Amino acid sequence: MPNVKCKICDKEFYVKPSHQELGYGKYCSIKCRNEGQKKGRYVICERCGNQTWRVPKDFNKSKSGKFFCGKSCQTKWRNEFYSGEKHYYWRGGEYTYRNTILKSKTVQECKMCGIKDKRLLIVHHLDHNRRNPKLENLAWLCRNCHYLVHNHNEKVK
Repeated sequence: MPNVKCKICDKEFYVKPSHQELGYGKYCSIKCRNEGQKKGRYVICERCGNQTWRVPKDFNKSKSGKFFCGKSCQTKWRNEFYSGEKHYYWRGGEYTYRNTILKSKTVQECKMCGIKDKRLLIVHHLDHNRRNPKLENLAWLCRNCHYLVHNHNEKVK
């Protein structure tokens, strides 16, 4: 009776000689077989330190080489890492365009549709040049109209 050792748990078990000739009989159970066929490795989450499993495809796709246990940890890390002075568009902590138009006391309403809800209003550059902070170049637009101007070539009235 051919008894062999499991490749995962080293438990001895019986294998039919015909199965052994075909290359079967390496694992004692389906659980051990699944464990033996796994590819990849455990990595430590950059944010919380928990251990998580990653497959080889994840290692090839990662641009930063950092791994996270889930989307929430990744988002929290990105918000910490790319905020304030570390952010690409950091301008010294001031919202210069918004402050310029607020100081001018221009009526806060969308130039296209007339919405007056301040939560929806954002500053738009009429010449599409973000480096031109002159008051003549700035206008209030709601988020919807701002999207239409940039993506559907609508004109500001």
